[in-house]
Amino acid sequence: MSLLVVGLSHRSAPVSVLERAALSADAQIKLLQDTVAAEPATEAAVLATCNRIELYADVDKFHAGVAELSTLLAQHSGVGLEELTPHLYVHYEDRAVHHLFSVACGLDSMVVGEGQILGQIKDSLAKAQDLHTAGRLLNDLFQQALRVGKRAHSETGIDRAGQSLVTFGLEQLAAGGAVQDWAGGKKALIIGAGSMSSLAAATLARAGVDEIVVANRTFERAERLAQILTDADDNAATARAVEMAAVSGELTRADVVVSCTGATGLVLTAEAITHAVEGRTGQPAVADTAPAEVSTKTPPAPVGDENCPLDLAAVQPGFSVMGEAAVAGMDAATLEQHATWAAGGTVDRRERRTPETDSELITALAATVATVGRIPERRRPERVAERPEPVFFLLDLAMPRDIDAAVHRLAGVRLVDIESLAEASADAPMAADVDQVRRIVSDEVAAFGAAQRAAHITPTVVALRTMAADVVAGEIARLDGRLPDLDERQRGEIRQAVHRVVDKLLHAPTVRVKQLAAEPGGAGYADALRTLFDLDPETVAAVSRAVDSTETKDRPA
Repeated sequence: MSLLVVGLSHRSAPVSVLERAALSADAQIKLLQDTVAAEPATEAAVLATCNRIELYADVDKFHAGVAELSTLLAQHSGVGLEELTPHLYVHYEDRAVHHLFSVACGLDSMVVGEGQILGQIKDSLAKAQDLHTAGRLLNDLFQQALRVGKRAHSETGIDRAGQSLVTFGLEQLAAGGAVQDWAGGKKALIIGAGSMSSLAAATLARAGVDEIVVANRTFERAERLAQILTDADDNAATARAVEMAAVSGELTRADVVVSCTGATGLVLTAEAITHAVEGRTGQPAVADTAPAEVSTKTPPAPVGDENCPLDLAAVQPGFSVMGEAAVAGMDAATLEQHATWAAGGTVDRRERRTPETDSELITALAATVATVGRIPERRRPERVAERPEPVFFLLDLAMPRDIDAAVHRLAGVRLVDIESLAEASADAPMAADVDQVRRIVSDEVAAFGAAQRAAHITPTVVALRTMAADVVAGEIARLDGRLPDLDERQRGEIRQAVHRVVDKLLHAPTVRVKQLAAEPGGAGYADALRTLFDLDPETVAAVSRAVDSTETKDRPA
């Protein structure tokens, strides 16, 4: 097994990089095709979700594989290799298996324990199978990952350790309150009709919203989702579908908007949300640019202001007049003179200065500058108006984002997106169930590695037994020629006796070599077996191809 994974996720890259590196469906197909066409790789699969992009491959050379897969990711994502490389991670062989199994169990998700990743892994495998880029290794790996993920959810309480991004996002919109209490009586607009949007719609319906409107680029899919919601037994909300062109009008009616599309550009601009807020409230939407608290920060002295004791215009390039660097090298008397000037007073120069008092004053003033971000001026702080309670709730689950991040600054609007979800989930508590899942992952990784190593020697064992059967058949034929007077019963007894002898001679070595090969470092036993019995490498390869062909044909889609 030479499994290699190169990727980036919310753990290794900022959302801005993930957003730009997001792969469209067509880009994923081309990436898979180009990967298997590259020299180091024979199999490939892509796992692309809202917070990760990973390329899995079976490679014959590690360093060449890392270089090739990294280059292909950069080419197809549109992010330059130099910019992308610092955010990439690499896992190889057992570590790569451990990584995928952890992902399948939700341990590597933004929200620990979420189960949506299983569906995304299944979709990735199906795509690789359809394109014939998944061979025996990746088929075995991804199918085992699905089984491990299901085992983790069925045998542990990992579901209690986290939720889906949808549930977590709605909880963030509810600001710590119960989603059912928050959602009751609201009208929801769902933009997109994929799995994430469908889950959001179903969750909101169960939470008690009055109406759900579904908009999608393909109207038929929006209609299908609306019909499913209407037919659901546990859904009391009305549901209807609209064209994407009707979204601007629906924004003024909706209380909650969930957007998750595959669009490469913004679906909802800050201007569109501003108009929607104005349409809802009848008041101009105001950008909230200050924190909801009493500000102790004061504006800096204007550069070059008349009679200012500090020549701020002469500050060396690269120094910030807003920070501590602005006071570097200035004596305490000058700094005090500036503070007095800002307060409209005069400086009493009669007090005798010493290096000690200069040092103390400079230290105190520098500390003040570092705290408030500017040279202090003695002005009264102004009270900033508190941010109003939101009347419009937006959940953006798309990558790249569907909703302009500038919406965060609009008063009366609460926007939760992938970036804010990542911040909110960073300190999520780890449950004891997570430790149990980690043990399951470790056990399954060991079992998978052993199975793969044992499977690696199977073609050699089959070729050995085939060779032995050929030898027996040749000797029986030669015996038939030398002893033509034997009857059929006697020939059968001789044939069975020879087969029993060969089987007994081969049984212990072949069983033992499989056991040894399953252990770490056991890959060399296949080579030893081929050398000891002088097996034809082409015969072993033919058996291996036949095994792979049979497994692929019998494997469920």
